[in-house]
Amino acid sequence: MGRPRTPLLDRERITTTALQLIDETGDFSVPRIARRLGVQTGSVYHHVDGRDGIVELLRERVASAIETATLDLAPWDAAVEAWARSYRAAFAAHPRAIPLLMTSPVRAPRVLDQYERAVTRLLEAGFELAGIMALITALENLVLGSALDLAAPETMWEPADSASTPHLAAALAAVGDHRADRAFEVGLAAFMDHARALCESGRS
Repeated sequence: MGRPRTPLLDRERITTTALQLIDETGDFSVPRIARRLGVQTGSVYHHVDGRDGIVELLRERVASAIETATLDLAPWDAAVEAWARSYRAAFAAHPRAIPLLMTSPVRAPRVLDQYERAVTRLLEAGFELAGIMALITALENLVLGSALDLAAPETMWEPADSASTPHLAAALAAVGDHRADRAFEVGLAAFMDHARALCESGRS
């Protein structure tokens, strides 16, 4: 029998399968990837550095949807805001991957390069070096929390008796559509105001 024209296994197929499993169940394992691809578990290890290696491939795959060109926009605050929106959209497409990716160190070179660009952009804007990673981490907390919120039910609070929580019931009734989007806009506006204030204080 001749060899198949298309290889049964490569890093792209492994990453795609792992992401499919995460989207479906919230996790993956190397044996489950192998079963879905119809290969032996050991064959997967010939292409990736175990589970940790697959996690970094997943990180690269999800983060590849972030439009890094947004970091070149001017002025700096327009760049950061656009980057945050693109970052949120990329991870909102795979919300079940967020807990997995955010609880392991970032090692993927292409993802680290994106952080390098973000740090460089903030340095060029005049931010103090000591505060930049706290600022980026705070933005990620907002972005990733909101990406998870997009996957949550539109109504997250269900009081059993509105009479016992009348103000909460009234506030919930007044929420309207797109709760998660509106909450993100509130958080992003507050973050950007704080970031601008920090930038100005660093210049003074």
